[in-house]
Amino acid sequence: MRKPPKKSKDRRIAERSSTASLSSSDFDEVIGLIDAARTRALTAVNTELIDLYWKIGEHISHKLESSAWGEGVVQQLADYIAQRHLDLKGFARPSLLRMRQFYETYSGDEKLSPLVRQLPWPLGLAQEQAVLPSPVIEQHELPKPRKDRKR
Repeated sequence: MRKPPKKSKDRRIAERSSTASLSSSDFDEVIGLIDAARTRALTAVNTELIDLYWKIGEHISHKLESSAWGEGVVQQLADYIAQRHLDLKGFARPSLLRMRQFYETYSGDEKLSPLVRQLPWPLGLAQEQAVLPSPVIEQHELPKPRKDRKR
């Protein structure tokens, strides 16, 4: 077995003196950088997901309005997505219909429509009807009241 190389005396002194002067604030700055980057990443993901849900809602809305699809086709779409992409969650029939509702609720307002698509989640819909099913989004949602709690 080979022995690890010995550190020089100068290097050991430099390591000790550099760690002796560190404080938690030195490390907190790095934690702050990590947290800020994480927040920006989550915001970017949220924005993309909201845009996706808007586009899916728009597609479903237009198909249903033009009578190209009936209400039953939304269930077929949900089943098709589930069969083709086993790893995708949040695209069951109720979620797809909420995406349609999200689009239809805000699409008619020219001023509000672009702004709603930038929110972390659609604030205009009741929380029980929140459109965004992704686990990334859920950490921005308010906790739902527990039914088993006594008041």
